[in-house]
Amino acid sequence: MRAPTVEAARRALAARLKAAAMESAELDARILTGHALGLDLTGLISAAQRELTSDESARLEAFMRRRLAGEPVARIIGEKEFWGLPLRLSAATLVPRPDTETVVELALELLRAGGDLNRPLRIADLGTGSGAILLALLSELPAAHGFGTDISEAALQTAAANAARSALSDRATFVACDYAGGLSGTFDLIVSNPPYIRSADIAHLAEEVRNHDPLAALDGGADGLDAYRALIPQAAGLLAPGAALVVEAGEGQSGPIQALMTSAGLTPATAPKADLAGIPRAVAGHKMAR
Repeated sequence: MRAPTVEAARRALAARLKAAAMESAELDARILTGHALGLDLTGLISAAQRELTSDESARLEAFMRRRLAGEPVARIIGEKEFWGLPLRLSAATLVPRPDTETVVELALELLRAGGDLNRPLRIADLGTGSGAILLALLSELPAAHGFGTDISEAALQTAAANAARSALSDRATFVACDYAGGLSGTFDLIVSNPPYIRSADIAHLAEEVRNHDPLAALDGGADGLDAYRALIPQAAGLLAPGAALVVEAGEGQSGPIQALMTSAGLTPATAPKADLAGIPRAVAGHKMAR
């Protein structure tokens, strides 16, 4: 019996994923086939009629079983693109999501309103995980130096590897601490995507999140706001006059987060910025200039 061609294998995988009601079956099949064979889109097209080797078939079969079991494609291939940067993942890091790019967008808008983006800046990302937000900002701020903190040493190792991969290591420093606990000096911008899922809601998350993202990066306590209560006062004490704190928020949390910022002496920098679904996703507070 002849081995399937690359194209036939891709189509068969897409059909299996569709039958399992996977929403992005065609895209998943293309990505997984390409990863199993070490081919990009152009390579998949040019190799469409080549027969798979036995090793390639076994690798693709293993990927299919993992995907059908609910493992996200990004976990299977070990990386995810964020803000145009290819980021490695680990068991200690969240899969970066498009919603989080809203935080980057708002942070850049606020910095742009305050002056030239080419000026020297000192920025921090609290709970950096894979380094996604920090590295996205550094890629847009050529004279900035960034500090990424995380309580997880494994996450910091992943973030440092991503900084090296993006040629940003010379402007990124990673610190093991709880939010801003290990930082000193003043900052022109602080950002964070902390855990904000209510503890009781964890069991109802999508399987891809519930079973594969680290619980510590999801669970925000009884009301989802525990992390904000810790990090907002810390950040407020480190912001330079006129500087901003920008955080990601869960649905329905922007108001309570703004109240926590006000209590810490910050003023609303702008209205919360909505993600593509219309949910207020990025919340910012300014430290008033003296």
